[in-house]
Amino acid sequence: MTDRTNTPNPLDTPPIPVQAKLAAAWTSFMFLYLYVDYLHLYRPGTMDGILAGVVFEFDVSPPLLTAFLALVSIPALMVMLSMTLPARLNRATNLVVASLYIPVTAFNAVGETWDWAAFYGLSIGLELLLLAFILRSAWMWSRTTAAPGSRARRDVEAPRPTA
Repeated sequence: MTDRTNTPNPLDTPPIPVQAKLAAAWTSFMFLYLYVDYLHLYRPGTMDGILAGVVFEFDVSPPLLTAFLALVSIPALMVMLSMTLPARLNRATNLVVASLYIPVTAFNAVGETWDWAAFYGLSIGLELLLLAFILRSAWMWSRTTAAPGSRARRDVEAPRPTA
């Protein structure tokens, strides 16, 4: 007589915690965000403007660079915050920050010509898809309900049934 054991299929994917999904999405967003800014430097005339002390229509100044640093720091911090904040605060923070970054991301298209439509369309489109994924993941964060008289935690991802 042989004993049968239920070994998991090697291609089965275990459930990924929402916090890990959010941190991964913010990490991807950051890579894209930084590389788009970096690749923008190769655009003809960009470096000339920077050397002349102008970025977009703004004079390069400590307040401008501080604002740029803040814009980059927030998504960078969201990687860590997505893994460490308590569930309820984590969900709210991700919903608010991702929502605020939609217009920030769309602003990159302001004043661009059709010659650069593919570059900005792809970069903005990918960033918006990542923000949509963040919003959906945070919005759909599963909640478990405690049985009467139990002290079960709320706002944690419920286990997914296996197929």
